[in-house]
Amino acid sequence: MARKPRMEYPGAHYHVVNRGNFRHWIFQEDQAKAAFEACLFEACEKHHWLLHAFVIMGNHFHLAVETPEGNLSRGMQWLQATFANRFNRMRQQCGHLFQGRFRGPVLERGAGLGQVCQYIHMNPVRAGMVQVSGLKDFRYSSYWYLWNPKVRRPFMCLQTCLDAAGGLSDSPEGVRAYESYLEWQAAEGPAGKTKAYVCLSKGWALGSQGFKRELLAECTEEQTLKLWDEAGEAEAGRLKWEDQLKALRPLVEDASDTRKSAPWKVALACVMKERSSASNPWLAEQLEMGSVIYVSKHIGVARADIGHPAHALIENLKKVKGKA
Repeated sequence: MARKPRMEYPGAHYHVVNRGNFRHWIFQEDQAKAAFEACLFEACEKHHWLLHAFVIMGNHFHLAVETPEGNLSRGMQWLQATFANRFNRMRQQCGHLFQGRFRGPVLERGAGLGQVCQYIHMNPVRAGMVQVSGLKDFRYSSYWYLWNPKVRRPFMCLQTCLDAAGGLSDSPEGVRAYESYLEWQAAEGPAGKTKAYVCLSKGWALGSQGFKRELLAECTEEQTLKLWDEAGEAEAGRLKWEDQLKALRPLVEDASDTRKSAPWKVALACVMKERSSASNPWLAEQLEMGSVIYVSKHIGVARADIGHPAHALIENLKKVKGKA
């Protein structure tokens, strides 16, 4: 089965996550963490990435990266393959190091990206490894670089997390204020305690509905259905269906008939089924047509009978070209 394509474009932001094969602790030793950090920094330089946040845990890593050249997959392939080769040489072993394809939801710039950076910084706290006060000593994290500005790399964009915490300055005072902000997160804020916060590393895109619609605007139906996971595919599909139905509705002259089998409802359902992968349960809900079986029945009858009251409406709607 062919691999599903990533959604990549110049200037995109991602929350990238991957784990050791079988969840093995490939980063258990500082030597391994240092080797991966070195590879990550090389990847940023080679592929011109901007690194907003990162953390290297025992058996996985998190990155918040920006790709000015739209080259996430190429860069990640280089990063993971290069580290695996170096790691295996160091251990004198062979085999797969990571569990498979990395996860990489697209992020909306602004609050969403900033929240993911904070989520990444709080990983060691959520794992019970340190308290917030001890994060500054957790070496393999972009949070450590906040406290050590002299050794930062040019591709690091650490202002992002400070902006999302209330527009804090990149100064000793601002970093201390950020520490206090994370302490509040751990005590009273989300800090991994809510479903929404935990899901910051899942899905296909993280951001507003408007942002997601913009991402999908240039996608074909086939491309939309090739997103990274079932939940992502379902959400992307619904957004596309909503836009298509919204474009078709004004073309129906008389929508005053509220019956479940109203010709205008049947016509819209028929055209949506031809132009999209809209499901019968979704159509039943959106058009108030009753049960799924009812939708299927009326679509079938309308298609088979040219004398059906909805037939003329269907033909008129078919004449309208475009994305609708």
